[in-house]
Amino acid sequence: MEISGIFTAVVIGIVIGVLGRLVIPGRQRIGIWWTILVGIAAALIGTGIAGALDVADTKGIDWIELAIQIGLAGLGVVGVERLKGRR
Repeated sequence: MEISGIFTAVVIGIVIGVLGRLVIPGRQRIGIWWTILVGIAAALIGTGIAGALDVADTKGIDWIELAIQIGLAGLGVVGVERLKGRR
């Protein structure tokens, strides 16, 4: 993986993670690093799911893939928050 690929993954992770936090009501008590990690994981897993459903490559913006990624990021944020809350 090239430096530009790593940078792109981090930027996309930030965006997806922040959007995932926005769809969850209330305050989430996780840090920015957890948000980025959840966003990167959600982006990668969401891309895989969209590919399996054959909706990953469409003309224009891939809205379905983006919705899957944001949904997964929201679930990830809730999961991390609950795991951290148990400690």
